[in-house]
Amino acid sequence: MAQDQPQVTALAQPVTASVAPDATPTLQPTWETQKHAGTYIMTIPAPRGQIVDRGGQPLAQTRVSYNLAIAFPAPLNFTDSEVLDYTRTQLKLAATLLNRQISLEAAPVLKFYHDRGMMPLDIAQDLQPSEVALVRKQATPGLVLDPVYLRFYPNGKLAAHILGYVGKTGKAGTGPIQDNDLLWPDIEGREGLEQTFNSQLVGKSGQLNLTFDAQGQRTSQKISIPPQPGYNVVTTLDLHLQQLAEQALESGAKRGAIVIMDPNNGDILAMASWPEYNPNDWVPSISPAEYDKLQKDPDVPLLPRAYRSAYPPGSTYKVIVGIAALQSGKISLDDEFSGPAEMTIGNIVMHNWKRTDAGMLNFHGALEQSCDTWFYQVGIKTGSAPIVDWAQRFGFGVKTGIPLKAEADGRVPTDEYMLKVHGRKILDGDIANISIGQGDVLVTPLQMAAAMVTVANGGYRFQSRLVKQVQTIDNRIVTAYPVRIREQLPLDPKITAAVRDAMIDVVSGGAGTAHKAEIDGIEVAGKTGTAQWGAKKKERNAAWFAGFAPAKKPQYAFAAVYEGEIGESTHGGEYAAPLIARVLKPVFKEQQDAEKAAKKAAKEAAKKSKDKSDESDNADNSDNRDDQPKPAKDRSDNNDESD
Repeated sequence: MAQDQPQVTALAQPVTASVAPDATPTLQPTWETQKHAGTYIMTIPAPRGQIVDRGGQPLAQTRVSYNLAIAFPAPLNFTDSEVLDYTRTQLKLAATLLNRQISLEAAPVLKFYHDRGMMPLDIAQDLQPSEVALVRKQATPGLVLDPVYLRFYPNGKLAAHILGYVGKTGKAGTGPIQDNDLLWPDIEGREGLEQTFNSQLVGKSGQLNLTFDAQGQRTSQKISIPPQPGYNVVTTLDLHLQQLAEQALESGAKRGAIVIMDPNNGDILAMASWPEYNPNDWVPSISPAEYDKLQKDPDVPLLPRAYRSAYPPGSTYKVIVGIAALQSGKISLDDEFSGPAEMTIGNIVMHNWKRTDAGMLNFHGALEQSCDTWFYQVGIKTGSAPIVDWAQRFGFGVKTGIPLKAEADGRVPTDEYMLKVHGRKILDGDIANISIGQGDVLVTPLQMAAAMVTVANGGYRFQSRLVKQVQTIDNRIVTAYPVRIREQLPLDPKITAAVRDAMIDVVSGGAGTAHKAEIDGIEVAGKTGTAQWGAKKKERNAAWFAGFAPAKKPQYAFAAVYEGEIGESTHGGEYAAPLIARVLKPVFKEQQDAEKAAKKAAKEAAKKSKDKSDESDNADNSDNRDDQPKPAKDRSDNNDESD
C-alpha cells in the first residue's frame, strides 16, 4: 500500500497504522519502502569548444569517451560483504576483458554503494576503441559503458605550448545523489589558449532527468535540456607551417624555438618551442609521477621558449643598431669605419669575432660579415639614447601582447635600469656590448620575429596576432581581433632598402655568415647572431637567425634560436640558419610546384580551347561548301548542252 502513496516519502517519521490490537499492520515505514525512489535532475557537462588553425583544422577538440563501470543490481539490499564479493567478481571479469590490472579499495566502494548505488561506479577510464568494442561484444549486466566528454588534441604534441592543457574542476560525485550533481567532473583550461579563452570555450550545461523506483531500478531517463557546445577559437596558426617548424627543431636542436609571422599583417603563422610535451597526457588526468617527471626534466619541456624565454640577441641586434645610427643621422650609408681585430674601450680590450682586421667598411659590408669592432665604434658614435629609442619602437623590452600568460618582457637597458642594477648610467663599454646584442639586452624569439616584420614591410609595427576570432558552432562571430597597426615607424625607404640588401648578402654574399639558409630561386634576407648566455660557470651560447623571405616581396618574417650546451661552440650561421631553411625550403617548393602545375594547366586549357576553335572553324567552312553549287557538276552539265 505504501508503494501506491509516493507522497509519504516527504514524511520525516515512519507511518504507523491505526488498527485493532489483534490485527496485522500492512504498511511499512517510508524510509524502507521509498528509500531509493525518486526523480533527480542531473547536470550534463557541455562539450568544450574547438581551437582551430587559420584554415579550420582542429588543434583541440572534444570527443566522446567511455569509462567501464560496475552496475549494482536492484534491489540495493546487499550486505557489505556481498557488495565486496560482487565488486571483486566484476573486477576480475573487467581485468580479463581489458587485460589490465584493476583494483579498488573496499571503503570507497562501500560508501559509493550506500550513497549512490543506483549509479554506475567507474572502474576504468577512457577505454580504447578496441576495448569498447570488446566490452560491447561480451556485455554483462554487471559491467556497463559510461559515456563522458573528454578533451582531445588530434595532433599530439603539436603547438602544445600555445594550446596548453586542461584539468578537472573537481572529483566525481560523492555522498547521496543530489539534484544538479554533475554526471562526471567538468574541466577547465590550466595553461595556454585553453586557459586564456576558458570562459568562451566552456559551453552551457545540459540537464538529464532520471527516475528510480523503490528498488533503486532506473525506470526512465530523458535529456530535458541538451548541452550546448562552447565557442570555437580560430587562431592565426598555419598547421602545415607549425608542423614544419616543430620538425625542424626536433631534428636540428635539443632546445630552441622558431617563430614565423606574416609581415603584411603581423599574424603568427607558427610558434614552436622545443622540447615540448603532449597535452593528451592530461586527459583524463595526469598522474603526480608523470607531472613530477616533466617538471624535473633538465630540458624543461613545459617551458614555452618562443615567448616566455628571453635571450641576448647577439648580432641580430645589429640590424636595429644600424637603423638607429642611420635614422638618427649619426652616420650615412657611405660612411666607412675600420674593422680592426680588437680595440680598447675604457680599460677593456674588445675583439672582433673573426679575430682578424676586416679593413674599412660601410654599413652594408659591416652587416654582411657581422664586424663587431665596426659596430662598437658606430654604437658609441650614435649614443645610447637613439639605440634605446629605436629598440623600443621596434617592440623590444615590452610584451607583444599575445593572449598567453607569463609572456616575457625582454629587456632594453636604459640609464634608469643601469643605475638601479649597476649603480651607474650607460657607459661606452656598455654601448659597445649592446651594439652587438650582448650585455644586459634580452629578447624573446617572438619579439625578434615581430621586429623583422617591421623591417620587412618598411616600418609598420603590427600588433602581433595569435587569435583571429571567437565564433559559435554555426560560424557566427562572437569576438573578432582585427589586424591592428600599433605604430608606423618613420623609416627612410633608402635606409630600409639598404638594410634589406645587406641582409640578402648575409645569406648569399661572399662574406655572408648565413649561407646555410639559402633557398634555390628565393632571395632570403637574414642576420645571424651568437651570444653568451647564462651564469658564468654555466654559460652557454644562444645561436640566432632572423629575417624575412622572399626579400623583396616578403611572405614570411622569422626568428630562430638554438640553445647550445654548456661549453659547446655554436654559431647562428651553423645552427640556427639551417632551422629556418628546413621550414621554408619545402614551403617555397610547394609554391613553385603549384605555380608550375597552374601554368601547365592553363597552357593545356588554352590548347584545348584553340583545338575546339579550329574544329569549329573547319565545321563552319564545311557547311559553307555544301551550300554552293559543285563546280564539277556544273561543267558536266555544260558539256552535255554543248554535245
